[in-house]
Amino acid sequence: MPTTTTAAIVEAPGEPFSLRQVQLDDLRPDEVLVRMVAAGLCHTDLSVQAGYIPFALPGVLGHEGAGLVEAVGDAVTRVRPGDAVALSFNSCGRCRNCRTGHPAYCVTWLPLNILNDGLRTDGTGTMRRGERVVGGRFFGQSSFGAKAVVDERSVVKVDNDLPLELIAPLGCGIQTGAGTVLNILRPEPGSTLAVFGTGAVGLSAIAAATMTPSTIVIAIDRVDSRLDLALDMGATYKINAGTEGSAEAIADITGGLGLDYAIDTTASMDVVRTAYAALGTFGTLAAVGAAAVGTELALDYTGLLAGRSIIGVTEGDSDPQTFIPFLTGLVRQGRLPLDKMVRTYPFTAINQAARDASDGSTIKPVLLFDA
Repeated sequence: MPTTTTAAIVEAPGEPFSLRQVQLDDLRPDEVLVRMVAAGLCHTDLSVQAGYIPFALPGVLGHEGAGLVEAVGDAVTRVRPGDAVALSFNSCGRCRNCRTGHPAYCVTWLPLNILNDGLRTDGTGTMRRGERVVGGRFFGQSSFGAKAVVDERSVVKVDNDLPLELIAPLGCGIQTGAGTVLNILRPEPGSTLAVFGTGAVGLSAIAAATMTPSTIVIAIDRVDSRLDLALDMGATYKINAGTEGSAEAIADITGGLGLDYAIDTTASMDVVRTAYAALGTFGTLAAVGAAAVGTELALDYTGLLAGRSIIGVTEGDSDPQTFIPFLTGLVRQGRLPLDKMVRTYPFTAINQAARDASDGSTIKPVLLFDA
C-alpha cells in the first residue's frame, strides 16, 4: 500500500516551496524507504527552484539527506531497517568510471540525478499527488520530504549515534569542498591554495587543506564574518574582495609567484577569471560552483602556456561509500567542525531557510523533520 507523507514541492521555476501531501510508490527491489531526520539545503536546490538548472516540476528537491531506514527492497544488501543513513548522489555502478572508483563521473550521472524527468529509469514515478506524478528521484533521493524512496546507490550507512543534522550536509556540499582538496588537488608541502567563496563548500575545502602539507591557505569572500570563520577553521590569510583587490593581495602574499592551487565555489565568471589570473606557473584552478546551463567562460589563452590548468570537479570526485564514512570520522574527532557552519530550521520553515541561504546570512541551512 502506498505511503503518504509531507513533501516540499516546487510547482514551477521561481515558485516557493509548498508543503503538500504526496503518495510514495511501493519500493522496487533496489530501493530503500527512509524516514528523514535532517536534510541540508544546497545552492543546487535553489538553482533548480529558480529555473537555472532543469528538473521536472512540479517536483521535490533535496539531495543532502540523513535519516533512518524504515524498509528495504528485496535486492537491497547495503542497509536494513533501523540503520542510520546519509544520502548522496546516484550512479550506475557499472560503467568504467564507477568501476574505477569515480562514481561522481558516472557516464549516466546527469540522467540519474537531474535530467531524468523526475522518474525511475523505467519511466515510472516514485511519488504522486492524486493522479498526477510529481518529479522525484532528485539525486536518487528527493529528500525534502518526511519520508523518501531512495535508490540503494544513494544510501550510505553511518553510525546510529552520530548527530544526523551534521551528517546530512556531507552528501553534497561538504564532500565537494573536502574532496576537491583531498582527492583532486592534493597540495604538496609548501604549496599555496586560495579558496574563492567561503560558504559551506569553501569552508570545507579550507578545513581539508589543514590536513595537507600546504603552507598558505587564503580565504576570499566579501563577508567579514565568514572570513573570520575561515581563519578559525584553518585559513592563514583572509581577503575581503569587497574592500581590497584580490589580485594585488594574492601577489603580495605569494611574493609575486602566484598560487599553486585555487578553488572557485562561486560560479561567477568574473571570479573564475580572477582566480585563473592569480595562478602561478603550473597552477591549477578547480571549478566546483554550479553555473546556469549554457554559461560560457572567456579567458586569455596565453595564460595556459604558462602551464596553468583548469579542472572541473563534481562532488569532489568522491565515492560516497568510502568518503562519507571518512568525513563522519573527522566530524566525530572534531576535525571537521560542521557545527560552526550549520544552522537548523524546522522543515516547515524551508522557505525562510532558502532566503537565508540566498542572502548569505546562513552558511549551511539544515532542515529538521519531526521525530
